[in-house]
Amino acid sequence: MSLRNVAIIAHVDHGKTTLVDQLFRQSGTFRDNQRVEERAMDSNDLEKERGITILAKCTSVDWHGTRINIVDTPGHADFGGEVERILSMVDGVILLVDSSEGAMPQTKFVTGKALALGLRPIVVVNKIDRSDARVQEVLDEVFDLFVSLEATDEQLDFPVLYASGRNGYASEDPEAREGTLAPLFDKIVAHVPAPTVDEDAPFSFLVTLLDRDNFLGRILTGRVNAGTVKVNQPIHALDADGNVIETGRASKLMTFRGLERVPVEEAKAGDIISIAGLTVATVANTIADTSVTTPIKAQPIDPPTLSMRFAVNDSPMAGREGTKVTSRMIRDRLLREGESNVAIRVTEAADKDSFEVAGRGELQLGVLIETMRREGFELGISRPRVLFRDGPNGREEPYETVVIDVDDEYSGTVVEKMSIRKAELTDMRPSGGGKTRITFSAPSRGLIGYHGEFLSDTRGTGIMNRLFEKYGPHKGNIEGRKNGVLISNGSGEAVAYALGPLEERGVLMVEPGEALYEGMIIGENAKTEDLEVNPMKSKQLTNFRASGGKDDAIRLTPPRRLTLEQAIAYIDDDELVEVTPKSIRLRKRHLDPHERKRASRAKAA
Repeated sequence: MSLRNVAIIAHVDHGKTTLVDQLFRQSGTFRDNQRVEERAMDSNDLEKERGITILAKCTSVDWHGTRINIVDTPGHADFGGEVERILSMVDGVILLVDSSEGAMPQTKFVTGKALALGLRPIVVVNKIDRSDARVQEVLDEVFDLFVSLEATDEQLDFPVLYASGRNGYASEDPEAREGTLAPLFDKIVAHVPAPTVDEDAPFSFLVTLLDRDNFLGRILTGRVNAGTVKVNQPIHALDADGNVIETGRASKLMTFRGLERVPVEEAKAGDIISIAGLTVATVANTIADTSVTTPIKAQPIDPPTLSMRFAVNDSPMAGREGTKVTSRMIRDRLLREGESNVAIRVTEAADKDSFEVAGRGELQLGVLIETMRREGFELGISRPRVLFRDGPNGREEPYETVVIDVDDEYSGTVVEKMSIRKAELTDMRPSGGGKTRITFSAPSRGLIGYHGEFLSDTRGTGIMNRLFEKYGPHKGNIEGRKNGVLISNGSGEAVAYALGPLEERGVLMVEPGEALYEGMIIGENAKTEDLEVNPMKSKQLTNFRASGGKDDAIRLTPPRRLTLEQAIAYIDDDELVEVTPKSIRLRKRHLDPHERKRASRAKAA
């Protein structure tokens, strides 16, 4: 059976996962009467909720005697650690672009990596049945993008198909509105080369993805680079320098059929497979026959740019809502994450009760926190901080390219807010339909916490895309949160009678009956300084009835509830987010007011 290995590149929401579902259906991978979830590829709960692909996945379909292995790549730059390695497994890429939105920044990130590896793209313009489709302009944008990414003449001569993933058709005619995906299958077989591999050399394999299985232990996935491997064959793992990390046997070999992993007795060069049987080998290691001593060159991984402190929850409410609360449990979980996710780096702090977790961005770390919270963990999370480095001209910080699509009327506000955050405007042009596309080069530090403000400034209509650009000169002080917070001065339950007057002081984040503790943040002060308040004060009972109907029920505005990402972005350096399976609370790092004063004096000194 001939073989094709292809990756799909697409921006968030451009219809990649829906298209892959249709490829499954039309290739006969799913029976017609088989009930399959919509967007079967996004299997993780968070992926379904957010509508994004976080983890790369491998699947395969058979088309008229050719096995097509399809690798789904994450569309968000925060998960770029996956992308670079995945592309080393394939021989071609499908670039899927929305017929209205066109090529977006994250598409640029992955496409740039693919072109640099010499892969020849097939361009699929998806959602051509949209009323606001602008097919020719989008194709021109894709061509310009390839030119700017220094594509070769061969890569610029790309085939184009016009498709509707949801309706399950693709065609070379942009006016087609029905049909099947057969033209796409045929184009993959004709345009993507078969893997060029040496079947007679000793077995070697580069680990690209790592999974865990309760029964099989570590599962290492990648493409067989050379030779053949059989079940129980002796193998060893080499690091990048060629040192042997461990020796063992290939206790189980699996290949992909549709969405399932299926055991096989042997695998040949070019196949994408999973191997179980080793306990130490990890991503970017070479697994090979014991006679092989030279490792396969692995793609370098972009450095983390942002870090947060994950600490044991030490609030007065610790242990009430979660089951995993000890530093040992947190440590094991984070180290396991660091093993399978190479874009994350975990270091233990000297006090052994907290861990510095560095990653590619707020979204990536936010997803990790949300996953741990659902697994029953309780954590104290610090404000994200960017990772500086020393460059030839002194201290350098990470910059990002920020592309913003916004209604014309809000563009002035966005430019003003971004300039306060030390961003430089690099391009501004109308994008049609009363919208403007604005491009900035901005220090990552200035973008922490901006997304929520951006959404309220643009009434929820703006779209912001960010992409790691470079390390550049330090931009100096960037103004943080302007308002102070309201801090509870004791422990107990919030009382409506006390919260009523506090509403005049700012915006509340708690409601009557909620359990509070000393040092917990219960709202935002309208002024710049922090204010300690008593939200538990109850009414003194007397024999006299108040005149004028003062005993009427107190009407409170519904409290402002922050999501996990909003909370992490909102807090200041002296504050923490307490995360449990049921609650997200904000608190001061030092709960005792005297300790807070001492800490702020020490900082000022």
